[in-house]
Amino acid sequence: MATHVTIIGAGLGGLTLARVLHVHGIPSTVYEAEASPSARAQGGMLDIHDDTGQPALQAAGLTDEFRGLILEGHEATRILAPDGGVLFDDDSERGRPEVMRGELRQILLDSLPADTVRWDHKVSGVRALGEGRHEVSFADGTAVVTSLLVGADGAWSRVRPLLSDAVPSYSGRSFVETYLFDSDNRHPATAKAVGAGGLIASVPGKGIQAHRESNETLHTYVALTKPQDWFDAVDFTDSATAAARIAAEFDGWAPELTALITDGDSPLVLRTLNSLPIGHRWDRVPGVTLLGDAAHLAIPNGEGANLAMLDGAELGTALAAHPDDTEAALTAFEQAMFPRGAVAAADGVALNELLFGADAPQGLIAMFDGGE
Repeated sequence: MATHVTIIGAGLGGLTLARVLHVHGIPSTVYEAEASPSARAQGGMLDIHDDTGQPALQAAGLTDEFRGLILEGHEATRILAPDGGVLFDDDSERGRPEVMRGELRQILLDSLPADTVRWDHKVSGVRALGEGRHEVSFADGTAVVTSLLVGADGAWSRVRPLLSDAVPSYSGRSFVETYLFDSDNRHPATAKAVGAGGLIASVPGKGIQAHRESNETLHTYVALTKPQDWFDAVDFTDSATAAARIAAEFDGWAPELTALITDGDSPLVLRTLNSLPIGHRWDRVPGVTLLGDAAHLAIPNGEGANLAMLDGAELGTALAAHPDDTEAALTAFEQAMFPRGAVAAADGVALNELLFGADAPQGLIAMFDGGE
């Protein structure tokens, strides 16, 4: 009889694991702090890579459902100068189709038995009981005892301390996120600047990135390389004042670009960029492992969600391949995951140097021109 798997976190990684386990007839329960699937916005578009996210969805038996979510034409990329001049424009496809994160999460949820995910279960503590068993306590006073515990609970994982003393550290850069709705009608100059897919306008230390999503929505991430106390001094509860403060860092930039900050239709949200040490790993601890950001949190580089899904698929596949030897499955999974996460994190550092380093954006243009 396969060991029941307890998964903490109903993000893409945890749900992919639950789905692959279900395909193989292995029972699991996912505990999620959010009150419901719609408790918060699930972020914007994801490009699903042909060597990570797509194989994960294939292992989950959800390739057809995934293909039904693809937004055609959204792989286009434009790089603009601060004055709005076009430095690079490419509408070709790169085998990385775009889908909405929330819709992808929903097809995973829909593929699971109804009682798999237990919503409104915020973990308050985890402790080892010995012999590979662990007790997970929740904020509502309940608890469960596990024989196999998987932390798929993100950057500030409550499961990670069972395996590692590592904690995320600030990268020196943060994003500020906002949206423009009905952009073609309400913000035509900005919509034209963004084009059909993604826009990047960057100089050393800062930049404006935007992506066209469904229903003419423009999703913006403003990048600033500043210490945390600089952001602490910005009152993000007052969006107009916060927008003016952030936009002041782009004084002199083309108005169709700064409008992405000043004309936002949603409150500005600060996204502090933290990371674990590149190559983060741990010694095998019986009965517990981590996946996704809980295991290898890195600065955003387009790989995070894809790697989390691949982690979930590979862990589920390994458990199915070793039904009588959980430790062999966890060892095989971790030995493949550790180097994969390290390579992706190092690639992310290199990409962010191209985006915001001393040579920005010339190095980025050279990368795209090289056919990356």
